[in-house]
Amino acid sequence: MSSTVTDYEATALRAGRELEEATAQEILAWAADTFGRRLCVTSSMEDAVVAHLASSTLPGVDVVFLDTGYHFPETIGTRDAVAATMPVNVITLTPLRTVAEQDAEHGPDLHDRDPDLCCALRKVEPLNRGLAGYDAWATGLRRDESPTRADTPVVSWDPKRRKVKIAPIARWTQEDVDAYVAANGVLTNPLLWEGYTSIGCSPLSCTRKPAEGEDARAGRWSGSGKIECGIHL
Repeated sequence: MSSTVTDYEATALRAGRELEEATAQEILAWAADTFGRRLCVTSSMEDAVVAHLASSTLPGVDVVFLDTGYHFPETIGTRDAVAATMPVNVITLTPLRTVAEQDAEHGPDLHDRDPDLCCALRKVEPLNRGLAGYDAWATGLRRDESPTRADTPVVSWDPKRRKVKIAPIARWTQEDVDAYVAANGVLTNPLLWEGYTSIGCSPLSCTRKPAEGEDARAGRWSGSGKIECGIHL
């Protein structure tokens, strides 16, 4: 690190205030200037909006994708299309255990019986390991997605990982996302065309189409009381 953790924490808190009204492009330009190649983008491959935005200011930026072993084929296809067509470096992270190995240790269908543990093993741990080489990471969190995300800062300090966390489209609405996708021809997951609004792992207990009037993330972990995988907690 060229700066101490304390320096980065102060930088994050200051930037969160100063960049609150900045555009997504301006926020990512600041991040690229500040962190260079020690910045990465994380993407669930629901769409490639943040990856597209970041690639315009930092061509070749690392885009980190978590392959949980449970993804829809369409999600894997979106990842492959992003890697093939965009000026980014897609890095796929995998859990320490395959699905079969996890089943042998914890029993089958852990996602149904203990979704928090399943997410911890297949999402949180791989991401923590994968972010070790970076000082900052950018994510596609938006305030309009759910009540738990309503106060998302555009730049903040991630105390668990001790890194700067950047949410350049935090202030965007779904309409803003749709307009950017249309204007720039950004790749999106085909499942969005089928009525899914938040795409995670494929078991029905993890991802379903929301009913009319439900918020965008209502179809995630339906009926369990769980609303976040743990990455952003």
